[in-house]
Amino acid sequence: EELTRLRTVEERHRRLFARLLLVVLSTLVVDVVAGIAMYFAERHAAGSGVLTLGQAWFFVSTQLLTVSSSMPNPLTPLGRIIDIVLELWAVLVVAGSAGAIASFFQSGDAG
Repeated sequence: EELTRLRTVEERHRRLFARLLLVVLSTLVVDVVAGIAMYFAERHAAGSGVLTLGQAWFFVSTQLLTVSSSMPNPLTPLGRIIDIVLELWAVLVVAGSAGAIASFFQSGDAG
């Protein structure tokens, strides 16, 4: 039954695709903005693992994709706030995306 729902093209398919596309695009924006902010917050902190813009984007992307990484935690207050916001974003995006996918597979309209 689920495979049949995936093979057909209905309005709810377009809504699911639009929701997931919005999640991906907004996460990319969060990644870029948070990477720049993390760079400016951590670049001069002694012992920071973020010295370049590339390292900042790597740190931010890792935080968005995993619950924890092997990179050192941010040292500055702003860096720590950014890190917490990234963790919250990741949890909310995963939960929201899972909910959108689950509602798609429910019988009836996906809302």
